[in-house]
Amino acid sequence: MTRHPRRGLTTSAAVAASAALVFAMAVDGASAAPSAPPSPSTPTGVPAAGDEHAHDLLPDVDNRKGTAKPSSAQRSAGKGLSAKSATARSATSEPVVTWNRFGSVDTVTPTSASSPLATGLGSDPVDAARAYLEDNATAFGLTSADISAMEHVTTNEVGKSSVVMLRQVIDGVPAGIDGMVVVAVDKGSVRYVSSTLAPVDGATGARKSAGLTPEEALGKAAEDVGADAKGIKRAGSAQRSSGKGWTDMTASGLHGTQQAKLVAVPVPGEDARQAYQVVVREDQDSGYSVYVDAQSGETIAREALVDFDSDNPRWKVFTGTPSGVEGAPDTRVEWCWTAAAGCAETVANPASPLAWDVDPATKLSTTTTSGNNTFAGERWLGTGPVTPAALRGDRSYVYSWTNQWANSKCDPASYTSAARNDIDAATANLFGMHNRMHDWAYNLGFTEKAWNFQRDNYGKGGIGNDPTLGYSQSGALRGDRNNANFGTPPDGVSGYSNMYLWQPLAGAFYAPCVDGDYDMSVIGHEYGHGISNRMAGGPDMGLSGLQAGAMGESWSDLMATEYLQEWGYAPVGPKATPMGSFVTGNPDRGIRNYNFSDSPLNYSNVGYDLTGPQVHADGEIWSATQGDIRSAFIGRYGAGTAEEQKACASGTKAVNTCPGNRRWMQLVFDAWLLMPSGSVSMIDARNAMLAADLLRFGGANQDLLWDGFAGRGMGDGASSRNAADSDPVPSFRSPYSRSATLTAAPTDEDGRPVPGTKVYVGEYTARSTPVADTDPATALPATFEIGAGERTYTVTAPGKAQTRVTFSAKAGQTRNMPVKLIDNLSDTTAGATITGEGTAVQAMADGDEGTTGTTVATPTAAQRSFTIDLVGGRQQVRKVQVSALPQPGVAGRFQNVRQFTISTCDAKGRVTCSQDADFSEAYTSPADAFPGDAPRPVAPELKMRTFEIPRTPATHVKVELVTNQCSGGPAFQGEQDNDPNNATDCTTGYSGAAKMAMTEVQVLRR
Repeated sequence: MTRHPRRGLTTSAAVAASAALVFAMAVDGASAAPSAPPSPSTPTGVPAAGDEHAHDLLPDVDNRKGTAKPSSAQRSAGKGLSAKSATARSATSEPVVTWNRFGSVDTVTPTSASSPLATGLGSDPVDAARAYLEDNATAFGLTSADISAMEHVTTNEVGKSSVVMLRQVIDGVPAGIDGMVVVAVDKGSVRYVSSTLAPVDGATGARKSAGLTPEEALGKAAEDVGADAKGIKRAGSAQRSSGKGWTDMTASGLHGTQQAKLVAVPVPGEDARQAYQVVVREDQDSGYSVYVDAQSGETIAREALVDFDSDNPRWKVFTGTPSGVEGAPDTRVEWCWTAAAGCAETVANPASPLAWDVDPATKLSTTTTSGNNTFAGERWLGTGPVTPAALRGDRSYVYSWTNQWANSKCDPASYTSAARNDIDAATANLFGMHNRMHDWAYNLGFTEKAWNFQRDNYGKGGIGNDPTLGYSQSGALRGDRNNANFGTPPDGVSGYSNMYLWQPLAGAFYAPCVDGDYDMSVIGHEYGHGISNRMAGGPDMGLSGLQAGAMGESWSDLMATEYLQEWGYAPVGPKATPMGSFVTGNPDRGIRNYNFSDSPLNYSNVGYDLTGPQVHADGEIWSATQGDIRSAFIGRYGAGTAEEQKACASGTKAVNTCPGNRRWMQLVFDAWLLMPSGSVSMIDARNAMLAADLLRFGGANQDLLWDGFAGRGMGDGASSRNAADSDPVPSFRSPYSRSATLTAAPTDEDGRPVPGTKVYVGEYTARSTPVADTDPATALPATFEIGAGERTYTVTAPGKAQTRVTFSAKAGQTRNMPVKLIDNLSDTTAGATITGEGTAVQAMADGDEGTTGTTVATPTAAQRSFTIDLVGGRQQVRKVQVSALPQPGVAGRFQNVRQFTISTCDAKGRVTCSQDADFSEAYTSPADAFPGDAPRPVAPELKMRTFEIPRTPATHVKVELVTNQCSGGPAFQGEQDNDPNNATDCTTGYSGAAKMAMTEVQVLRR
């Protein structure tokens, strides 16, 4: 059975346990680890996020096509909401109205806090929200009856405003995907509106009632995800359901309890369709919401749920991560519920009314790693019963830690040793970190009515019965490695997280032998998926689409950084805390391409990575943007003292008196509540964050936000077709700062203009979007606006060498942007030819850093060299530019060139440059010309580099690929662990080691 990865720190299998059943089994102590566990299998963990070697992923699917336009009556009514277009934002005080895909109002946005959308609507926020919608029913395409029928989902507080969320009810059936509206109300005044409503106009009886039963719908959903479900039946009695319309079912071939409920699904330009939302789990490592048409049984949409003292309890934990790997000392500290001798911190706070280990039903301690907010337990087999940490009647969860996995270098004998691979210490650590994230997020707004994870919601809203399930050393005995993930089912069903062991894997991922249960950046990241997937779009729909998924990865990184810094476990400041520095062994960038506080990325770079458009890499664009904004907030409001940071983290200090980083993080949380859909683009999320500032801080930070977004290409004028758009339109213009107007003015070596030149902001061209183009046949102009300051630009043109330049512009300046382009003597589009054995060898010299050629996958030297007949005959060669950034799907990251040689030949007389003997070596690159390092080579190490060679006359140049990342990278050589089932040497243990790849070689005269 294929396992489908989703939303993990790395690409990983999703986790989808039966929440209620597993929790009950764990609390009852009915499960126990086998006394003689089976021999572990060869490690099967996957490489880095989105890597070409990862397990296949079932993508999110939305089969509803097209976009409906509002009727003339709606447009006419819409003029009463705003007479201005979105492009006039900075020139008017009137609100801006946009339209959604269903032909109803998308957003109504004020331009200042002093300009409400409507006033005098009464003191009750819900009534005021309905009154506003009724007053503007025609614009929304609804009737008063439609609005009266809407369900009140929740009301959250953002600053002084109440954010009311309502759900459409169509023909008596609540909407499933979409059909939501949020209205921000402050003392009877409406401040912001955003919706995924669909026009209904009071129509009834146009949609047939459900033809399928819940059991039949589950069968269809199982078929959609490739599972074989048999013997489907309702759980318990025929009347049993999970509440809120959910029906519980079981089936052989599926894992645990499945759920289904009847919903209405809006469709652009058509009547809504009745459907079943089915939460289906094919095994413990998967989870999907499948929307099945209740009549035809076809799949309308699918969303993957996983992104991968007796009265004073105490827990011994690593607050951040251990201080080292092999031989590391035990630097854990003790957390106590209330002050006690020997405790480094007390953790009691109002976010958790009862101590973390108390069962809310009995008000008694469970004496293990189970409580109201979370349950944690060992799941070495990756399936079946889960074992919590050893019982502690004295509630002192202080377990021994020997650092066995690291000290034994991944020896599988650790499982059967007396220390049992420190499993109890790992479980207690995971339990403590999940609880701490619960409490920290609660104080930012992730409460019961915002659909958080709790067994008992104490009557404060939401459904409850959904504590977080944390699985420590998950799948260890079956070889699962190098993963972390979190699955987020709808409210009322537990979120679930897997933490894995880490280990070096040949040609995939070179991690140290460590346990992810101790890395709080990983744990915080994964818990963050549960937060954003619950808060954005309401209780039943998670983030969906490339850009939404990318922001989900980013938001998790940002939350983990913020948590660690606010509590003093990492220095407070603009420097980001690397994600997974402990589990990857990389202290600067961790598992990412960049530390987001030092990143060149912007919105034009969506899809830049060697894996193509992909949520982890593209999430780094949002992280870089938010990192800039966070730094700007710290610049305006300061970083405060350590005591102030902790007071804000614990919720005891009002956010409007907190340091800048906390104010910024509050806006991140607030913005989710202003999103009626989880299918959001980065532009949608930008708008929600701007609106959150208007509501929370009266618009005091609009300039910081706009300047930060514009600096990374999400300025006024940026656009995206939808959340899945991998080719958005960037804009670097801020309405709060004067831009410079630049016109690309490229010239060749003789000073003549160069047509067809493309200008990119930043350091990437492959799969990136240019900001200017000198080709008159294209729609993109040569002139563009950009914020003042110094930037790096990359410039390309047919027949020319890719050029990276640094250029400064002043505010309000209008000027040419001169760039001198050098001939690329190896460009096949300009007349050069390239020969050699392999695949797509022309791609190595086509002037495009987005295309890749490869050798035949054997180690023979003749098949690792390529000869280029240069443009224009004899030339004086002085430089070469080489790229090892691979084309997605063509070469793996370990197959790309690391070292190469350049040989030249000058054809004259009897020398024809057709024999190897005609060439002489002119240059040998450094052994680490492309310095890929552990845990794996990444884009910044592989993109285009320039190498100077001795000035040499030549008509032909031969390029030989000496080593690839696998054969030439010191970090990837030799046996690196004591696991007899795992060969780690890349050259011998990786089946693709002999294949070599080069993306581009460019030969220059100067």
